[in-house]
Amino acid sequence: MKKGLPAISVCFLLLINLSSCDSDNSVDKNPISSDTAVISKGKNTFTQYCSGCHNFRQDGIGPQLGGLTSVVSPDWIQHFVQNPKIIIESGDQRARELFKKYKVLMPGFPTLKDDTMVGIIAYLNTHKKIPRVQAKTNEKELSNPIPQPIKLSNLVVGLKLLTQIPSSSDSGKLPLTRITKLGYEPHTGTPFILDLRGKLYKRLHGKPLVYMDMAKLKPKFVHEPGLATGFGSFAFHPDFSKNGLLYTTHSEAAGSAKADYGYADSIKVTVQWVLTEWKANKPDAAEFSGKGRELLRVNMVSGIHGVQEISFNQHSKPNDKDYGLLYIGIGDGGAVEEGYPFLAHSREKVWGTILRIDPRGSNSLNGQYGIPKNNPFSISQNPATIGEIYAYGFRNPHRMSWSKSGQMLVCNIGQHNIESVNLVMPGRDYGWPIREGSFVLNPNGDLNKVYPLPKNDSIYNITYPIAQYDHDEGKAICGGFEYEGKAIPQLAGKYLFGDIPTGRLFYINMADAIQGKQAPIREWRISIKGIQMSLARLCGTDRIDLHFGKDSHGELYILTKPDGKVYKLASAKMLP
Repeated sequence: MKKGLPAISVCFLLLINLSSCDSDNSVDKNPISSDTAVISKGKNTFTQYCSGCHNFRQDGIGPQLGGLTSVVSPDWIQHFVQNPKIIIESGDQRARELFKKYKVLMPGFPTLKDDTMVGIIAYLNTHKKIPRVQAKTNEKELSNPIPQPIKLSNLVVGLKLLTQIPSSSDSGKLPLTRITKLGYEPHTGTPFILDLRGKLYKRLHGKPLVYMDMAKLKPKFVHEPGLATGFGSFAFHPDFSKNGLLYTTHSEAAGSAKADYGYADSIKVTVQWVLTEWKANKPDAAEFSGKGRELLRVNMVSGIHGVQEISFNQHSKPNDKDYGLLYIGIGDGGAVEEGYPFLAHSREKVWGTILRIDPRGSNSLNGQYGIPKNNPFSISQNPATIGEIYAYGFRNPHRMSWSKSGQMLVCNIGQHNIESVNLVMPGRDYGWPIREGSFVLNPNGDLNKVYPLPKNDSIYNITYPIAQYDHDEGKAICGGFEYEGKAIPQLAGKYLFGDIPTGRLFYINMADAIQGKQAPIREWRISIKGIQMSLARLCGTDRIDLHFGKDSHGELYILTKPDGKVYKLASAKMLP
């Protein structure tokens, strides 16, 4: 089911013009500065704080902002940004209509000074609204791509608080942390928890201790404009206890170093993502000490959809073909939303792909890692083909995991309609941006609209999700895991996942995870100390920022950014 509700915006979620709102184009622009220095400063501020949610072409996480200053006054924009709640409660018609449409309150920014707002508004004023390009299809837009609602199951899982991660919020405001991943060192099973703002925690004696501080290790490290930027992911080599090798991804400012993967100079670079190999002096130490070696650097058009996930196949054994090979999920960097769809959906481009490399090899173009011989495109008649690509056609391969039977599962965060679970196989094309889930998308048109598949769809050779839901059910999928633990037999055979901002919890039965079919999605609930409640109530906020973790015993965890808490799935019951 669809209702097109975007996630919370960092800056201007509720500001964009609606057709139902005042369409007066005679707004007085005289107060808006045209000074180039002011505009440049405003651009830098917008890029730092707002570009993660907004651009000037397409609605994405937040609405596009082209033409905004033509329909609202600078004074209205400033007061709304600084305190939207007051403007809405005052009875302002535009604010109330926007809130009614988007159904979410953007956070206020009262600390933004007048001169900063002058710069932001001056920069906004340089962008006009870009006319929509109609899709080249005879089909009608699907206003409700998946009309069947997700059914509520009778499964209720009891949570137990595992730990509290220290606040990384400078302002003390929500979210207190940006915890996104819980993993473990493969030999000892010691759990590690990642905060995108720059710290990797090692849980020892029941307490989280800082193991790595990316800001100290990498002076050019940045975690702005937020969302997908920061300390992206980590993965321990399966032989870490012997070789001390650990891999991380992080973001740096544009131009920090020469990129291994870039594009034409006419296209902006907002951030660079960096893959690093670290060698620990003492693998069992409480705090990391050692040296790092850069393996790969990628330019990104915007701050969204970066390199948020790296992983080894933890089911592989020393003699398996997958052993010691690192999988890297690379998003499209917002290229499609920014008007550069040609950067995605190609075997000759790295954006929107899953790479598979041998970090101990050296036959890559930069000589810093290896390309496995059994990769699907390692041998190609086209010299421009990237041999590292394992699969492609993703918008944002958010999380990857492997099932008990060895199936690779990747959740892909969608644009405006479809969130999906994908069964990933080597060499397959998963469609983005000519598809969103199992629906047609026009990459050069309105990305908010999807259409039915054509009758000759088989000629495109696209692999579709094994499960999907639309934006009537959620906003951005959070990848999870198949339960492989022993503590909760009721979860056996289930792949658990959820929705990041809303905190809704879903599962599919792995027996239904069959390529070419849609596995039914079911919703499950949680309880604390026997009291059933929602994650929103548990966190005290409607913005949950849900993530999952898995330990060495196959037990699962829930992470919530707003309060920095980590919960273990401890029990379960089936309601009558």
